[in-house]
Amino acid sequence: IREHLYAAIRRWGDRPENGRQAMIGLVAENPELAEFFDGSKYGAAAIQADEPAASGAQIPEWLITKFSGLIDDQEKSALFDRAPLHVRVNGHRSTDLEVKSAWPEAKALALPNAYELPAGTQLEDKKLFREGAIEIQDLGSQAIAMAGAATKPQLALDLCAGAGGKTLALSAMLPSASKIIAADTDRGRLSRIDPRKRRASARNIETILLAPGKEIEALDHLKGQCDLVLIDAPCSGTGTWRRNPELRWRMSPKRLTHTTELQQRLMELGSEMVKPGGRLVYAVCSLLDAEGGEQAEAFLSKYPQWQEISIDLPIGRPYRKGTLLSPHHDGTDGFYFTCLEKL
Repeated sequence: IREHLYAAIRRWGDRPENGRQAMIGLVAENPELAEFFDGSKYGAAAIQADEPAASGAQIPEWLITKFSGLIDDQEKSALFDRAPLHVRVNGHRSTDLEVKSAWPEAKALALPNAYELPAGTQLEDKKLFREGAIEIQDLGSQAIAMAGAATKPQLALDLCAGAGGKTLALSAMLPSASKIIAADTDRGRLSRIDPRKRRASARNIETILLAPGKEIEALDHLKGQCDLVLIDAPCSGTGTWRRNPELRWRMSPKRLTHTTELQQRLMELGSEMVKPGGRLVYAVCSLLDAEGGEQAEAFLSKYPQWQEISIDLPIGRPYRKGTLLSPHHDGTDGFYFTCLEKL
C-alpha cells in the first residue's frame, strides 16, 4: 500500500482533488492495478466508468519553465528516482578502513570521507554510528560544506543551521580550534544539534536561537567578524523531490515569491557578518533559477565589494556565478551554491 501511495505522489505534479482520483490515474497508466479495486477488506471500491482520474505531468505546469538552463528532460526525470543512501565519515573519529570493515559493500564517492551504502542499510546498530563517526548526509550537502571549509575559517556562522547537518560537517572538516556558530529561528530543529554534537564530540559548536525578523539583534556581536557565513537558505526544495515529492503540492507562485524575498534578506544579513577577506557561501536545495543563479547575480550587482570565488570540486557544473549539482549529472540531490568573497 505504501509503495502505491508513493507512486501516486511521485507521479502527479499538480495535486489531485483526492486520493482516489490519484490512484485511478495510476490505473489508467498501469491497468494491472485495477485488480485491487475489488471492494475487498483492503481493496478500494470498484471503478465506475465515469469516475474522474488524475492526469498531467510530474512537474506542475507553472514550474516547468523556471528550472535552470542546464536541466533537460533527462534531468527532470531523475528528480523522481529513488535517492541513494550517502554517509559522511567524521575523519576525527574514524578511518576508511573501519568503514569498509563495518560495511564491506560501501562505495567510495567523489569527495573525501563520502560513501554510498545500499538502500535500506541499518546504521543505528553499528558502533561507528552510535559514536558519531558517521552521519547520513547527501553528497551534495557534503560538497557545500567542503566549499565553506576550503579556507579553514577560524570563525564560521551557519545562519540557517536547522538540525545541524552542515554545521557538523564543517566541524569534522575544520581544526578543533575553529569556532562554529549554528543559528536558526526554529527552536525545535536547533535543539536537535546538541545531542548530535555530543555524539560526534564536536566541542567547537555553539548555538543561537534567532527571533524571526529580529535576527540582527542576536547576531550584532558578529558583525564584520566571521571568516565564513554559510546560508543554506529556505527554498522550494525542488532538488529534493526524489525524497520529498509532496513538496510540489505545497509550493505556489505566491509562496515562491515570498521565499525568494526571504533568501535576498538572508544574503544581505549574512553579508554583514563577514569580515573583509571572508567568504559567504549561499546554497539552496533547488534547481530553480529564481532561487539560485538569479539570487547570486542580483547580489553581486547590488554589492560591488563582493566577488565570486571559484571552488575546485570533483562534482558539479559552473552555472550563473556558482555551481549546480543535480541527480542525473552528479548523483546528488539538486543544489545550487555560490561562494563569494568580501573585498
